[in-house]
Amino acid sequence: MKNLTKIYNLILDYNLIFPLNLYTSMNTLKINILNPKAVKLLKDLADLELISIQETSKSGFETVLKRLRAKSKSAPSLEEITKEVETVRTKRYAG
Repeated sequence: MKNLTKIYNLILDYNLIFPLNLYTSMNTLKINILNPKAVKLLKDLADLELISIQETSKSGFETVLKRLRAKSKSAPSLEEITKEVETVRTKRYAG
């Protein structure tokens, strides 16, 4: 518990303000990292098996695109979609 208190105080020192309730379990929080040193602190908590860290998807667009392609036999490629978007933008901003 001493290590947890130390880590918790360090997080507060780095101005990471997020709701933390030590008496409930399985809460999901979205934390915005303001100081890169906090990443190590969070990884230390994960190593102690006090929290688990799940990376979020970097590209939601690609995930949706893959899902759509899986349902269609002739889905357009990423390059075809990009070309179409550029064509539409060019027309929109030209006139």
